[in-house]
Amino acid sequence: MNKVWILDDDKSIRWVFEKALSKANIQHKTFANTNEAINQFNKEKPAVIVSDIRMPGESGIEFLTKVKNKFPDIPIIIMTAYSDLDTAVSAFQKGAFEYIAKPFDIDKVIEIINQAIQFSLKNSSKKAEAEENLPEIIGQAQSMQEVFRAIGRLSQSNAIVLLNGESGSGKELVAKAIHNNSNRKDRPFIAINTAAIPKDLLEAELFGHEKGAFTGAQNLRKGRFEQSTEGTLFLDEIGDMPLDLQTRLLRVLSDGEFYRVGGQDLIKVDVRVIAATHQNLESLVKNNQFREDLFHRLNVIRIKVPPLRDRVDDIPVLAKHFLHKSSNQLNVNLKSLSVEVLEYFKNLHWQGNVRQLENICHWLTVMAPGNVINVSDLPSELKGEPIAFSTSLDDWKTNCGREIAKSILSGEENIHKIYSDAMEKELILQALKYTKGRKVEAANILGIGRNTITRKIKELHIMFEK
Repeated sequence: MNKVWILDDDKSIRWVFEKALSKANIQHKTFANTNEAINQFNKEKPAVIVSDIRMPGESGIEFLTKVKNKFPDIPIIIMTAYSDLDTAVSAFQKGAFEYIAKPFDIDKVIEIINQAIQFSLKNSSKKAEAEENLPEIIGQAQSMQEVFRAIGRLSQSNAIVLLNGESGSGKELVAKAIHNNSNRKDRPFIAINTAAIPKDLLEAELFGHEKGAFTGAQNLRKGRFEQSTEGTLFLDEIGDMPLDLQTRLLRVLSDGEFYRVGGQDLIKVDVRVIAATHQNLESLVKNNQFREDLFHRLNVIRIKVPPLRDRVDDIPVLAKHFLHKSSNQLNVNLKSLSVEVLEYFKNLHWQGNVRQLENICHWLTVMAPGNVINVSDLPSELKGEPIAFSTSLDDWKTNCGREIAKSILSGEENIHKIYSDAMEKELILQALKYTKGRKVEAANILGIGRNTITRKIKELHIMFEK
């Protein structure tokens, strides 16, 4: 059962609660003041708090306010020997679960505590349910909308699917979404990374083995294909599968049957296979590193999962989702990214893709000192990450933003003036270049007056040669 914390400077009161809570089989801790309890928050979070109002140092009402600001879901029962209307009203206004006047009937208090525990458990259950109902995949970018449409079309199909995408781009999430939106959603979804399992163990892992099939095979074991029957088997990094196992996989995909390692009985299964790889399978086929017939068997429906750098507009919503997820997991205050950090994030290469972003958000939740995360709070390795530049003229704003982000990180001052002057200078130079140095025409193109362009040429030290 979840812990109940008792805060009271009266030792006898704490003793009464300890006896009563032990009798009721309710885990508990007692504290003589609020400082002791606040320090304990670094180690754990209680289900319910029972606090006296008048204690040395911080009052129970002050403690109530502080806890509710950080952990609004914890029910707090306030008790006092100095009962009056103002105190009671103040306690409830600040979020108290219940208000108890001393002296009290301990049995009735235990009953109230049990009610608070049930309330806490109910809130936790709702929170967990809400987290379970979060969208499987987040994305507003056009490239992700194409993925969503493909998942929708596959909802009524059992066709084999091949996912292409870089490591960390979310291929397994896409595979799970396909499974969860299919008629197999109530059956097992099993994932296996074929590159992570040694060659001599991979066969038994996929197809199972009979007792005594090899040294160490002391019992019959069903493989992943049998375990996922009527469900979905996700084969990640299929491009790394050894050639001899590719032959066995081809037969399963063709006939839906196989033998366990060391077995004599033919096993029939109904499994939907979703394969994924970060490699170019066509190149592997040309180099005789991947069977061509297996490639064509897998390449029925192909979905490209875009890297994060190709869906930068999704970074804000993804980051918000991961920060919320981390705060729930760690039971800490929800943090947010500043505008500067979001712009900086949009300009990174994100070699590790969505997985890297999630890890960074978790790190920031733990390590960033404030609730609003600034560029200075980012881990050093992220600050040193190369900025990805586009060669497209349409991306001039993005490239400019990257340069500004670099200047911020390097600690430059007067950034606004530096970049404003640089932009003005470039605008005037390009206009003069187009007009072959004719100032009036250049001013008209830019939408400024003749005197203004003359003054700017002098102020910005613009030198133009016809």
